[in-house]
Amino acid sequence: MHSLAPLGTLLILAVPLSTARAQFGFTKAFTPAEFSARRAKIMERIGDGVAVIQGSAEIPGSLNFRQGNQFFYLTGVEVPRSVLIIDGKAHSSTLLLPGFNAAEVHNGGPVIIPDEASRKMVGVEHVMHRDSVMAMLTRLAAEGRQFYAPFGGEVRGASYTSHVVAYDKANAADPLDGRLSREQQLVMKLNALTGKDVQDLDPIENSLRALKSPAEIAAIREASRVAGLGLMEAMRVTKPGRYEYQLGAAADFVFRNHNAQGFGYGAIIAVDTNAVWIHYRRAQSQMAAGSMLLMDYAPDINYYTSDVTRSWPVSGKFTPRERELYGIYIKLFQAVESSMKPNVSVADISKEAVAKMDRIFADFHFTDPKIKTAASLFIDKYRKAPRSLGHTVGMAVHDVGSFPVLTPGMVFALEPDLTIPDERLSVRIENVYLVTDTKVENLSTEAPVDIDGIERVMREQGIAEHAAPRMAQP
Repeated sequence: MHSLAPLGTLLILAVPLSTARAQFGFTKAFTPAEFSARRAKIMERIGDGVAVIQGSAEIPGSLNFRQGNQFFYLTGVEVPRSVLIIDGKAHSSTLLLPGFNAAEVHNGGPVIIPDEASRKMVGVEHVMHRDSVMAMLTRLAAEGRQFYAPFGGEVRGASYTSHVVAYDKANAADPLDGRLSREQQLVMKLNALTGKDVQDLDPIENSLRALKSPAEIAAIREASRVAGLGLMEAMRVTKPGRYEYQLGAAADFVFRNHNAQGFGYGAIIAVDTNAVWIHYRRAQSQMAAGSMLLMDYAPDINYYTSDVTRSWPVSGKFTPRERELYGIYIKLFQAVESSMKPNVSVADISKEAVAKMDRIFADFHFTDPKIKTAASLFIDKYRKAPRSLGHTVGMAVHDVGSFPVLTPGMVFALEPDLTIPDERLSVRIENVYLVTDTKVENLSTEAPVDIDGIERVMREQGIAEHAAPRMAQP
């Protein structure tokens, strides 16, 4: 790190850059009022307490910086090593930012610094230099205040809490490592500073994140739309003889072309028996005619993602057996989908769906006993586990919060699979849904799920045909 100029010098150095640097360091996707309202809700929950949230550290490499979800949710600030201190007693927030760094500005362009222009831009009550953080925390600790901080690991792009928790535990238990996470280090330092136990901020912030604002919904809606566009491009690229990774390349082009900052999770592109591994990511298998393919992929747009999966035949046309397998699956899937209603428990939704699926099963003309058995097992999952519907979606693909009842403002994914175990043959659709006051809306309508729609898209010419002379030959 380069040495920082004294705070008194910062305003002079930064003045010529004030207009330009408004483009760097604070998101344009959400308004300052959005973040201010979130901080106000934190203040309500912590009373006279103090919440301390660290921004992510810089990335040790030539990659674009992406802020951690917990910090971004409360600030919208995209500057490494920023700190947010929320004072519930004073009803104010202080953002501590690194100072002006001439070398960093020369290399990457200007970013917001601790001055009045930044304070107004972000919408916080106070902005200070990060060097002041320990003095401020020491003063607040001397007042005997209760401190709060996130206990869970830092979640950034293409990850979610359980991934981070497992990673941090593995590091701590490794005899050749033993390190603690930045969050654990912060809690230890605050405990020592205050002489009493710091409280976990995660349950408070997570309860706010569970219900999405209109701006968040717009971001997830766009991520869902672009995910569908990427999956359709992958359908067009699918041909016998090509490789799984080439489908990912087609989707990546679509994501980047719509200004995604990355992907919400690693692409799952699984042909034939690879599909039974629900998080298969190797993408090295060659596709052959007569095989089914499953693809699960979505972009990261403005710190929000989606979770969309489609299944289709490699040859571009469903065989009679594939039509039977996919045909019963889509009917059962839609029975669950049509049973979802706002302010209804997942248990009651499952009961209604099972009644519908039993009727569908009785009326369906099966010719293959294995498909019939697989369909029966599918229904039994809902019959035996009526409280399992899917997972929440938001800043992380497996977002915070659970949903025993479909509450307006929630966004979640439905992703049941139908599998023939002895053949390791699996099909899956996944859509993301928004719960409103009046309905449960499917946000993943861009890519078709019906057989005719899938075959129609696969007949279209895609990016691979335009790039055919330059396509890699494995």
